[in-house]
Amino acid sequence: MQATNFQYALQSSEHWIVVFISLVLCGLVVVLHYEVLNRLNGWLPHMSISRRARVLVSIFIILGAHVAEVWIFAIGVFLCTLDPAMGQVAGIDGLGLFDAVYLSVATFTTVGYGDISPLGPLRFLMGCESLTGFVLITWSASFTYLEMERYWPRR
Repeated sequence: MQATNFQYALQSSEHWIVVFISLVLCGLVVVLHYEVLNRLNGWLPHMSISRRARVLVSIFIILGAHVAEVWIFAIGVFLCTLDPAMGQVAGIDGLGLFDAVYLSVATFTTVGYGDISPLGPLRFLMGCESLTGFVLITWSASFTYLEMERYWPRR
């Protein structure tokens, strides 16, 4: 039975469309994250605020980037669910945009699924989002640590 499911997935255009969408969305959010951190790294030394406040500004900007990234994935999930062959979400009737954001937050932060979860080819997109979210959150943590080393005064 497993070989049959695998063969079906290889031959299914919906699966390949979801793979393509996943690659595009992952690439988009990684580039967005890179640009945010790169520009933030350039702006921080020139800000006319206290050194400790620079760390706080960094946190808020990074959180904003993560929110934007979650929304990018959520829109992709929402659009995919418009075609039931590309996947559905169990536990809810008629996935709305804010439901997709909720699902995306649970996936991006790797919290996991509870009340709603993806089905079908959509699972591939959600798996890619989880991996991407984990990497970007870790990247943000590393960046924040380096900024704190640079700007947080030692006593």
